[in-house]
Amino acid sequence: MSTPPSPSFTFRPVAPAADAPLLHRWVTHPKAGFWLMGESTAQEVESAYAAIDADPHHQAHLGLHDGRPAFLMERYDPAHRELTGVYEAQAGDIGMHFLVAPTDTPVHGFTRAVITAVLARLFADPAVRRVVVEPDVRNAAVQRLNAAVGFRVERPVTLPHKTAALSFCTRADFETARETARENARGAAV
Repeated sequence: MSTPPSPSFTFRPVAPAADAPLLHRWVTHPKAGFWLMGESTAQEVESAYAAIDADPHHQAHLGLHDGRPAFLMERYDPAHRELTGVYEAQAGDIGMHFLVAPTDTPVHGFTRAVITAVLARLFADPAVRRVVVEPDVRNAAVQRLNAAVGFRVERPVTLPHKTAALSFCTRADFETARETARENARGAAV
């Protein structure tokens, strides 16, 4: 069993005009089907991220691995975006989406390392108590990944473009999942 990577991740805000060509390649790739932008033009991608950039309740960040673009992370206020009226948002809730860049040379454990870095980034804000996600119920792979980092599915919800698995990850559940992963890695290394 190989040990998951320990990459160096950084984040920077998406620059809609400059990043649109890169993001267009990512969001229109067949592996990004659940991102729901598969038929978008580069201009539509730029417009979508310009709208996010102007929105006080939604932010997009490009994730860098060792200085190179590797993933996209969005954070949003679920009381004002995506889940408005779907559940009763609590103080300290933050919504999240993430997308790992497509690659011809996948690295075992990389996507889990990305979502772990994303959650660590979100929980670095002391005001964040829970991270909320709404993956498509058909996306079994992301639901397994979510469970591995501490998310718990509350219930299916109907959204405009999908039926989603409304899921929550508390700070405590994330820390427990991280400690379990560290113990498993130590056990595998022995």
